[in-house]
Amino acid sequence: MQVDPRAPELVTEDFVAMLNASRMCVLVHDAATKNILWANPAACEMLEWSVAELRPLKAHHMSSTARQYDRVIGRAWLQEAVEKGTNSIEWHYRSRTGRVIPTEAIAIRVELAQGTAVMVQFRDIEREQEVEQELRRTASYMDALAHRTSTIALMLDRAGTLRFATDTALEVIGADSGQPLGPLERYGTLRLAGRPVSWAEVLERADPVTTVQLAVAAAEEPVWLEGSLELLQETGGDALLMILHDVSGRVRADLRRERELQQENYLARYHAMGDMAMAIAHELGQPLAAAGNFLGGAARHAASLAAAGEAAAKHVTFGIDSAVRQIDRASAIVAALRAFVGHLEHVRQVADLGDIVTECLYFVRLRADAAGVEVVVREHPGPVPVRCERVLTGQVVLNFCFNAIDEVAACDPERREIVLTTRAEGGEGVLTVDDRGRGLPRDPFAESFTSKEHGSGIGLALSHRIITRQHGRIWAEPREGGGSRFGFALPLAET
Repeated sequence: MQVDPRAPELVTEDFVAMLNASRMCVLVHDAATKNILWANPAACEMLEWSVAELRPLKAHHMSSTARQYDRVIGRAWLQEAVEKGTNSIEWHYRSRTGRVIPTEAIAIRVELAQGTAVMVQFRDIEREQEVEQELRRTASYMDALAHRTSTIALMLDRAGTLRFATDTALEVIGADSGQPLGPLERYGTLRLAGRPVSWAEVLERADPVTTVQLAVAAAEEPVWLEGSLELLQETGGDALLMILHDVSGRVRADLRRERELQQENYLARYHAMGDMAMAIAHELGQPLAAAGNFLGGAARHAASLAAAGEAAAKHVTFGIDSAVRQIDRASAIVAALRAFVGHLEHVRQVADLGDIVTECLYFVRLRADAAGVEVVVREHPGPVPVRCERVLTGQVVLNFCFNAIDEVAACDPERREIVLTTRAEGGEGVLTVDDRGRGLPRDPFAESFTSKEHGSGIGLALSHRIITRQHGRIWAEPREGGGSRFGFALPLAET
């Protein structure tokens, strides 16, 4: 290094002035005795002793009482600096008032005019240790947040690209931690207030925070996540933190409640229809009976005319007899309808599933004959006793059969067949209705309860309600070879 010849030379007093001005603490020890010869103001301030008070002190007077700061160790450390020229140590000094001061100390051998000395430079590292401990603690917190917590946390940039995710978040969204995470919309559908939205719309609302939902597709059912998205101002607005919680259970419960409400509404409509059917059956019964009586009298009068040789009376007799037969048939239908819907009270009883099917076959065949559909019954060889509400369970059978008949009636004649099967298996009485129609595009019990263009869904909704209330199972599934199969199972009654 070149020295400017015009610069004034520094003298001893200059170096002393610089040491006195330094915030680094300096102690000068005699190399032989290790006594303190001098201390700068910074050292005196930290140790709370004056230079005159420091000189007679020994190591144990101004060091921590812990074993690793024993006087013997301190003298050995200074001696090693004398022998090797320099030595460093982490040393705990003790101030006049007893405060322990952790320091990082460096001992350097120096040759003074009066002999060899050891200059010790040290500084208070207590605050540095606190900062270091805080950093270690923070790192531990971050590690726990990333790998040992159930919190679903994501860090994103303004483009919606994932930059960081906790282990739990990676598992939930199905991402691989060993690969670039990519955009968030790759893993699920963002929603606001229940409607699908784009990342740009969510970002616009994060001013600085907004609620957000994320629906993640899964093998069985979607995983529903809900939480907040916050724009982090400290990062210049380039980073966003998304904290989510799994609310799938709540969402599924809401869907179940909504479906139950739909079923209750359908059931209420059904009861109204039942009341109307009762009223119609009651009002039609008497006029039909009276018409039958009038036609019966006319038939007898026409018969007497025919016996007298009136040829025209024969035609009248034939017409009247035909009308009477049709009225009798209508009366039988109305009577059966009144018997069927006239017992809507919920009466639990043990009934043979085969008997319930037999009671329903009259109505089923009426509907099937009109549509040109063949009805095949495959009954269990013995009784299938189930505990149920007999009339309402019969309604389920009718709903299944009527739906199947309507389905195959629109098909080719060779496919116009439905099959009713009853059996006992696995502690349950099982009934299925098979058709050879167009099949099921979706599960009607999981969605709208109907797949018909003009269907109300009342029948299937009511069927679902009746069977599940009786601790049974109800389902619909595609049939092997084409068509569909509707079925229910009720627990077998103890014999």
